[in-house]
Amino acid sequence: MSEVTLPPMQHNLWGVPAEEKPLSNSIKKLVTKVLGAKATEEHRRIPAAEIKLSEPRITAAQIAGLQKIVGAGFVTQEHEQRLRRARGKSYPDLLDWRSGAVIDAPDAVVAPGTEEEVLEVLRYCSAEKIAVVTFGGGTTVVGGVAPKSGAMKCVISLDVNRFNKLEDVDKVSLEATLGAGLTGPHAEFLLAEHGLQLGHFPQSFPYASIGGYAATRSSGQNSAGYGRFDSMVRSLTVVTPQGILEVGKQAPASAAGPDLRQLFLGSEGTLGIITRVRVRLHPLPEMKRYEAFSFPDFRSGVNAVREVIQQGTGPTVIRLSDDIESSLNLSSTDKIGETKKEEKGCLCLTMYEGTPEHTASRLQETRELLIKMGGVSLGEAPVRQWEQGRFGAPVLRDALLDNGVICETLETAGDWSNLPKLRQAVVEALTTNLEGTPAIVMCHVSHVYAEGASLYFTVVAAQSAHPHEQWWKAKEATCRAIEANGGTITHHHGVGTDHRPYMEQEIGDLGVQILHAVKAELDPVGILNPGKLF
Repeated sequence: MSEVTLPPMQHNLWGVPAEEKPLSNSIKKLVTKVLGAKATEEHRRIPAAEIKLSEPRITAAQIAGLQKIVGAGFVTQEHEQRLRRARGKSYPDLLDWRSGAVIDAPDAVVAPGTEEEVLEVLRYCSAEKIAVVTFGGGTTVVGGVAPKSGAMKCVISLDVNRFNKLEDVDKVSLEATLGAGLTGPHAEFLLAEHGLQLGHFPQSFPYASIGGYAATRSSGQNSAGYGRFDSMVRSLTVVTPQGILEVGKQAPASAAGPDLRQLFLGSEGTLGIITRVRVRLHPLPEMKRYEAFSFPDFRSGVNAVREVIQQGTGPTVIRLSDDIESSLNLSSTDKIGETKKEEKGCLCLTMYEGTPEHTASRLQETRELLIKMGGVSLGEAPVRQWEQGRFGAPVLRDALLDNGVICETLETAGDWSNLPKLRQAVVEALTTNLEGTPAIVMCHVSHVYAEGASLYFTVVAAQSAHPHEQWWKAKEATCRAIEANGGTITHHHGVGTDHRPYMEQEIGDLGVQILHAVKAELDPVGILNPGKLF
């Protein structure tokens, strides 16, 4: 009997059925009258039991070999186990489940419990020419867990769920070691017992894993205050086919050559399997304060946010929506689509965590600066509303797909001086290449730096008769527009399969050669996550 934990997210949903939300009347009106979309038989969900998966290619002898390493209960070929690890959660992934086609799936699922077992599995798979795709939370939206076998004979999904412990806590140095299989909520719960928090809250927070955060350079909604996840990492334990590494453990900072952590942060399972992450922590906040502002247009709002960051007034969260996202209430899950014509402008949300005194001083300084830059205070209610529903928006995509609507997100980042040009290029690429339908493109800034910021886009449009082709044409045009206008191909979603064609432009031919050289040393057979990153 299988002892492998089944991933909680349904194969064809964001989350679980209990989280589903029907479309509100305002969204239905938007879908039918503005986009012209409508539900058809082609958009129906296919029950899991009716979905056909690719026939397993792994042999009985190979299954027995893997069972000998990790135990018989931690190797499975059950339909539902393979099903839930066959795709991530991108729009094309979710389309695949409704297509009726045979879905390529991992040939088996293996769940080691120690680094030594992981190493044995990798060495066995190298000898047997078996590809290995690491699986944590399965929240990737760029094809990161697609079961590609490359030149290998078959492919397994290696689940890190058993690495789920809070290993140790240093309350003096404010550090802790977390298992890579811990989910965001589980990690925060365990740390809270010690009066500490990681404070990393990406939109995928309910299901994403600690190892996934590191492997993709995740960025959370509190990044203005706490930074991206890669800045929170003190050290990593990584298992490669050549051995086990612990990088970054000696000191908080070092000049002893290049920082080897950077080889594995963002490596997406192509260079090694992250099993433990030692992280920097923060005390649980004594208080939170909130204030929202409105700006007359996106450019003035961007300038104000830039001033806040460059002057260092210190909000934990700062988020600016463009006029379209603001008018459609996208920051409020419960009121999306409820527009009020008399309310115009761009919504800016700020939040502050810490002691009563420190939060008060930071809010006051930020407020004065934002008002000086043209902002009008809206009080704290919009921010509280956003905080209460900030992880709920992705579940609406499932109902939108039921009604024949494209709903997808993409992101980039650039310098402040180039941000307006970059945003315009992305909007034009999407609106002109989604053929046969009006497209609504929304944008917000939510991750900020002294030099620049990310731009996060949400696009909705009506599906055509050939939705895969419709989306990939628009996606490719958008990626080329990002390349041509000084943006990065991804700020925090990662590369996976979707962005791999653009990596040479991003890092240069010599940069790609360097990654291949590292890959050849750590994974000479090429079993680790083929077809991803480079």
